Amino acid sequence: MTDAAVLSARDISKTFGARKALKGVSLTVGRGEMIALIGPSGSGKSTLLRSISGLQTIDPGVGVIEAFGQPVQSDGRISGRVRDARIRIGFIFQQFNLVGRLSLFTNVALGSLGRISFLRGLFGAWPQETQLAAMAALARVGVADYAAQRANTLSGGQQQRGAIARALVQKAKIILADEPVASLDPVSARKVMDILRDLNRTDGLTVVVTLHQVDYALRYCDRVVALKAGEIVYDGPASGLEHKQLVDIYGPEFEDVFWEGTPK
Repeated sequence: MTDAAVLSARDISKTFGARKALKGVSLTVGRGEMIALIGPSGSGKSTLLRSISGLQTIDPGVGVIEAFGQPVQSDGRISGRVRDARIRIGFIFQQFNLVGRLSLFTNVALGSLGRISFLRGLFGAWPQETQLAAMAALARVGVADYAAQRANTLSGGQQQRGAIARALVQKAKIILADEPVASLDPVSARKVMDILRDLNRTDGLTVVVTLHQVDYALRYCDRVVALKAGEIVYDGPASGLEHKQLVDIYGPEFEDVFWEGTPK
């Protein structure tokens, strides 16, 4: 891992039964980058992101994943020191991963559990620092008015913004977002992507986001990494990704969903 890199995956593979989801993939993420992972369903995007975070193991072998210079996993095993790296990585899930019966405030405050005692969190005895941080984070993403509302009564866009606020309370330096707008309406999706871009540009957070919407990848991210059948087939500036390459990545059906503004 170079001095400027905050994430590094080297020669990692992942097999599910007879299917090879990742085939010797290597990826280095620099501090402050905003990267889109794109590719058709089953290309390995989510598998790569979950492997980087240590949410799933890679195949035994030469593969190594590091974050902030700390080992996440190698040889198919999660490192015993993974917590040191994970505490600075916020993971945003497609289905929000909030506790529905708890208030939005409590869900966001849970981001502080890596820094306070488990019992304080269990009984909701949040330190003042956490309370202030949670409300500030909710305000930052535009949902402070819903702090007292149960998470499962909120819209998908409101819940996803709550999930981002939780990562802010966690004091994450990296946000890994796995299809964060896939289940949202277009307006909510743009709001979530605007928030992620603002956190990247204003706060300097490193953001890696998997997306089905190629137009969002090109609009919001400076660097695009495209996967196909478990291999990286493009890694470079969004401006350098041509229409003919997208057709090669997604197949001829890509023409049927071609939208105005996609590069030709």
